[in-house]
Amino acid sequence: ARWMPNADILYYTVKNGEAYDLYNLDPASGREHLVAQSIPTNDFDWAPDGKTFFYAKTDEGVKESGPLRRYATPDDRMPGDRTRYFVMHYDPATGLSEQLTYGNHTTQLCDISPDGSNILILTVNERPDIRPPYENTVYQLNLATMQADTLVARSPQLINGAVYSPDGKKVLFYGSPEAFDGIGRNAGPFELANDYDIQMFIMDVAKRTVDPVTRDFNPSVAQVIDWNRADGRIYFIAEEGFMRPLYVYDPARGTFSRLPVEVENVGQVSIPAHSAARLAYTGQGFDYIGKAYLLDLKSGANRLLADPNSEKIAEIELGTMHPWNFTAADGKVIEGYYCLPPSFDPAKKYPMIVYYYGGTSPTQARLSTPYTPQLLASRDYVVYTLNPSGTTGYGQEFSARHVNTWGKYTADDIIEGVKKFIAEHKFVDADKVGCMGASYGGFMTQYLQTLTPMFAAAVSHAGISNVTSYWGEGYWGYSYNSVAAANSYPWNNPDLFTKQGSLFNADKITTPLLLLHGTADTNVPIGESIQLFNALRILGREVEFVSVEGENHFISDFAKRQLWQNTIMAWFAKHLQNDPRWWNHPYPERHL
Repeated sequence: ARWMPNADILYYTVKNGEAYDLYNLDPASGREHLVAQSIPTNDFDWAPDGKTFFYAKTDEGVKESGPLRRYATPDDRMPGDRTRYFVMHYDPATGLSEQLTYGNHTTQLCDISPDGSNILILTVNERPDIRPPYENTVYQLNLATMQADTLVARSPQLINGAVYSPDGKKVLFYGSPEAFDGIGRNAGPFELANDYDIQMFIMDVAKRTVDPVTRDFNPSVAQVIDWNRADGRIYFIAEEGFMRPLYVYDPARGTFSRLPVEVENVGQVSIPAHSAARLAYTGQGFDYIGKAYLLDLKSGANRLLADPNSEKIAEIELGTMHPWNFTAADGKVIEGYYCLPPSFDPAKKYPMIVYYYGGTSPTQARLSTPYTPQLLASRDYVVYTLNPSGTTGYGQEFSARHVNTWGKYTADDIIEGVKKFIAEHKFVDADKVGCMGASYGGFMTQYLQTLTPMFAAAVSHAGISNVTSYWGEGYWGYSYNSVAAANSYPWNNPDLFTKQGSLFNADKITTPLLLLHGTADTNVPIGESIQLFNALRILGREVEFVSVEGENHFISDFAKRQLWQNTIMAWFAKHLQNDPRWWNHPYPERHL
């Protein structure tokens, strides 16, 4: 159930054959009312008056018969890439639908003006010959005249979405710092910003002027929640290192305020359109999950609404999390946290596992992740996790270190951080330190072993060993590289695609390395692990390669995930705790 836009009434749908029946529910009285029968979808956006709604119509595009397939673009290899979506307008009173957009490009409804007279439409067209390889156009469509006004014309920069101001005269865009000809870029000495460091821009529709409102705001924008009609302020979730706090921006004053929420990592937020008195939100942290609160925006007081997981979590003996930052050799501060085992004894020496981000997104204060420090700490490890150079959420100059480096700054920070952490914390056994990461973090795991012998064991899940083959074969390889290796290609910058990776430096790896990969991984194809496994076997190094049948980039099947997680634990137990039994049980020694 969701709220109607113009009343304190809920609505929901019930499947009826191939269509849906639409109901209203008054929470105060408990009365239900059948609004319409046989509506075409259960996924739609109401117009502000609550009388009509908008939804997406699907067109599967060009189909080819027979065993041969002609590919038009790199993304054409992906299932569903030829599918197009068009904006439809539906009147439940008459049962009539009107198609508002047509053509060869997918169209996405971004927002509806407060008076319901206009809508914002975003189109995306793949253009491999530009960087990034997608062209965005944003239109304002007048529903009475069907005239389209182009607000952003064929922009080669990333624009993720758009939201109307309460009076409909301005539009909030959010996307890459490079949008609008780089007006929001603030990356210091770096030529290009990190396109994943999301910024906000406000356009005056009549004047066509653009204000890069977050240019000097160091946290990244994780999610725009609402441009509230009651108070005229913009509510959004920020990406601020390990935390995801809730912020509000006041366009009239040009000021940002951090709201006093009770969670470290805000999840969902609900704000009444007609009131700015309070809001509801959910969230989690390092040692809790699924809490829901009501925040009084005037007093700043929080009221706990629900904590459904508290009893289950209370049964689990958790470790304690501690912040630990260090100043790197180049003067920048690297933020980190460490988790101690539940029964920590400061007189003992503990093995340690190091975890770091994947892909440029920061490691977050979250319990609901396969790599939560709590899980590793429960097996009597100290767990150190850090957000090294290249991470979003620390300002554009920090995140720009991700661009055209493929891990160089990142690796330097991890190595320096681990050395300083060990030196400062005498309860860590310096000879029993392991590391792990997934996706880009898996790449980092492999790359680190070519630079240092300091780790006693390493785990790479879905890691990239050959940047060139990943660039060419991964579904998102070439588009991801348009950010990570902006304007660089194997033919104009071959050193970047070889010297920063593990395959071309495999002879430098001496650390026992576990490679894990789903056989159906389309983001980072399994060949990335196969190549490095072959190389290390030829070199006679200690390496293990375990595939997970039928799984993609993320191990989603629960039974398979348990086996996958046990494999990780067994590998570390063997090398960091001198206990090979857990490993030898599922993987007995074979004579080659």
